[in-house]
Amino acid sequence: MSGGHSTYTPSTGLGKWIDARLPLPRLVYDSFIAYPVPRNLNYAYTFGGILAIMLVSQILTGVVLAMHYAAATGLAFDSVEKIMRDVNSGWLLRYMHANGASMFFMAVYAHIFRGLYYGSYKAPRELLWILGVIIYLLMMATAFMGYVLPWGQMSFWGATVITGFFTAFPIIGDPIQQLLLGGFSVDNPTLNRFFSLHYLLPFMIAGVVVLHVWALHVTGQTNPTGIEVKSKTDTLPFTPYATVKDAFGMILFFILFAYFVFYMPNYLGHPDNYIPANSLKTPAHIVPEWYFLPFYAMLRAITFNIGPIDSKLGGVLVMFGSIAVLFLVPWLDTSKVRSAVYRPWYKLFFWLFVVNAIFLGWLGSRPAEGSYVHMAQFATLYYYAFFLVIMPVLGLIETPKRLPNSITEAVLAKSKNGGLMAGVTAAPETKG
Repeated sequence: MSGGHSTYTPSTGLGKWIDARLPLPRLVYDSFIAYPVPRNLNYAYTFGGILAIMLVSQILTGVVLAMHYAAATGLAFDSVEKIMRDVNSGWLLRYMHANGASMFFMAVYAHIFRGLYYGSYKAPRELLWILGVIIYLLMMATAFMGYVLPWGQMSFWGATVITGFFTAFPIIGDPIQQLLLGGFSVDNPTLNRFFSLHYLLPFMIAGVVVLHVWALHVTGQTNPTGIEVKSKTDTLPFTPYATVKDAFGMILFFILFAYFVFYMPNYLGHPDNYIPANSLKTPAHIVPEWYFLPFYAMLRAITFNIGPIDSKLGGVLVMFGSIAVLFLVPWLDTSKVRSAVYRPWYKLFFWLFVVNAIFLGWLGSRPAEGSYVHMAQFATLYYYAFFLVIMPVLGLIETPKRLPNSITEAVLAKSKNGGLMAGVTAAPETKG
């Protein structure tokens, strides 16, 4: 899919002059206009474009907010309030940035689940998947450090708890914690470090996103059938067919985004963060933002020692391991069939995994006591079992459904059955 001669032809003398020296218009044309995409892409594939727009939004609003923010413990909380009250449209910028983080994670989780469902990590796209997981890790680090910046109660105590995780590691734990904090407790050096890194990391994310998109264009886009493109009739040009679908998906997503910004801007946050940080007053319940809650639940699920590993270290290892296992997914799935559409048992276990992830998020918001701990332990067990047991074993024993011979055959069959892709098959076939 990624090969083929460029069909871009400059139409003006200036265009020819630029193309001979810096073929940027040709790159844009080949990547976003004539680039061939499978003709059966659905709306689950629009989240990549949504994430790109959200990254730009977060960087732009973050740069402006940084112009008015004071990274000092005695000034940070008041500077955020000044942004909200005195800076022109400061309330809008702040709410867009804060809720944008939640929307960013909402889209990335949908993107990850789509990849797991349609097998987007299988060869030759292993590196594409790994780059995606790296982006996810950088997002988590950026979001955590950004949550500390308002310097409210949850910001301060969240930083205290999260950085305290590293002390669970013998020998290296304390030096790592002190390096993060800039001392022996959360204080002004911590805030300065976190502000610097929070400002820097989004640009690192943008760099890895470029590699991610590059890898995508080299290997080609996957599709709901999981079948590779076999002929030009299996594809359509990116513009207008994919761009129109992406635009519609973005409009719906940004309506949701706007609803939170204008009607319930603090719904996804914690009220304690509107109280200035106080090192002498611990909140009743210290919880991270909602997008970290599943991992927080897994951390607290380990209430027992595992041989020489105590419960604290065990919880930290389980939490970090839940992210590390994502790097191994391309090799853990042993099935030769890519898409869950043709794997009935995998489809069942996948949807159980989605429900389990949401359940872990709810458990992370509950107190770590009584039945909540036991449920978290069971949910954590299923999380790991899905990757380490179900994926490898199911790929060996499952009998998949018959695969269509081509993408076009699958589209035509769905069209005959009254599927939603009938309009797509009516589109003229191109050589793009």
